[in-house]
Amino acid sequence: MELENMRASYIIVCGESLDHPNVVYREGRGKWDAINFGAKFVPKEANVVVLNDVDTRIHNFEHALSHLEEADIVYCRVSVSKGPQVKFYRIADPIRKRFHIFASGELMLIKRKVFDRVLPIPPCLAEDSYILFKALELGYRAHFCTKAYVETERASNAKEEEAYKGRTTLGIYQVLKYAKPPPWIRAFYKILPITAPLLALTGEDGIAWMRGIRKALSMILKGHYPTKF
Repeated sequence: MELENMRASYIIVCGESLDHPNVVYREGRGKWDAINFGAKFVPKEANVVVLNDVDTRIHNFEHALSHLEEADIVYCRVSVSKGPQVKFYRIADPIRKRFHIFASGELMLIKRKVFDRVLPIPPCLAEDSYILFKALELGYRAHFCTKAYVETERASNAKEEEAYKGRTTLGIYQVLKYAKPPPWIRAFYKILPITAPLLALTGEDGIAWMRGIRKALSMILKGHYPTKF
């Protein structure tokens, strides 16, 4: 209903077979696969491709769209009302205003020419950061938009946050196997294992982030690279 009210052409790739003209079925293999699969439904005349998660509510979409006059890819702020991610985004978002250390795939706008060049997305858990990092590697410009944002839900406690952080961190390191973003991004993730213990200084949530990062690094060292959690 939200997308129809915005008068936007859309296709929903769903792991369930639903009787709806804009829903296409695809066995759940991961969001990376859903994007690759859904790409063939994008109309030839489309100049912009927007990726959006179904469990969000979009605010100020027009503002995000306006940034495509100067940028080639725009990813938007995520707003959560409770849980450890509230604190996490308070720390991460000011950094992302200057340095594109990771993307938020809940709402991304991409010029069609860029979208076509970054595909296909390889099997990974952080398909949004792959798109961002690959676009930067190819010399395109990115923008982190804070005025346009989406509301969604995240982990509600430290235990869930630890698992979530493990998944997202593992996804980033998977992406760095496939894309070569600017050196300062790669340097950030090289020193992350060293600086992760400092997160514990922020309290229980920080301890969960540290443990999640350590868990992800342990899986990488053991050669475990799952593409779906």
